[in-house]
Amino acid sequence: MIPENLLELYQATKKKISKGEVIFREGEVPVNFFQICTGDVKMSNFNDDGKEFVQGFFTAKQSFGEPPLFSSRIYPANAIAMTDVELFVLPKSTFFSLIKENVDVAFIIIENLSNRMHYKAVMAAEISSQEPEHRILKLIDYSIKFFKITKEPQGYRIDFTRQQMADLTGLRVETVIRTLKNLEKKNLLKIINRKVYR
Repeated sequence: MIPENLLELYQATKKKISKGEVIFREGEVPVNFFQICTGDVKMSNFNDDGKEFVQGFFTAKQSFGEPPLFSSRIYPANAIAMTDVELFVLPKSTFFSLIKENVDVAFIIIENLSNRMHYKAVMAAEISSQEPEHRILKLIDYSIKFFKITKEPQGYRIDFTRQQMADLTGLRVETVIRTLKNLEKKNLLKIINRKVYR
């Protein structure tokens, strides 16, 4: 995303967030741009029955929660630190100045938002009615492209936990575990030291 030296030039502050802490809540008005230095963040909300719906997971060098900054709308989800997190925080007005004065960064932001929209559209269509094996493979294959995962000797390593895969595909954790084992038997992926490789 935005180079760290550029964020520092525009006087972005660094903020440490403890695991489990809420960074912002659904319904709040956005006032800052956030980019992760270290750690992992989850964006999610809950329906009336208390069931969590995961919007996405974000990690180092990724930003999150910026669409409402552009639309002047409230946050549609909560952002929660899944690990101890260190963030770059830039006030909304300064963030807008940065992208107006750095056209290359503006294109990076646009590309990133477009990729996210495409990812959500593809995944929404795929998980709405497909079988578990199809859902898991689609999540893995699209994540390889979306996150530009580098191929290792064993294959493409997928760093989603079983719980994260369940959250992103609408499946139960037990179903994900069983499905991964079935896919391994079919030689469609490998499981090495509990890590999934495609």
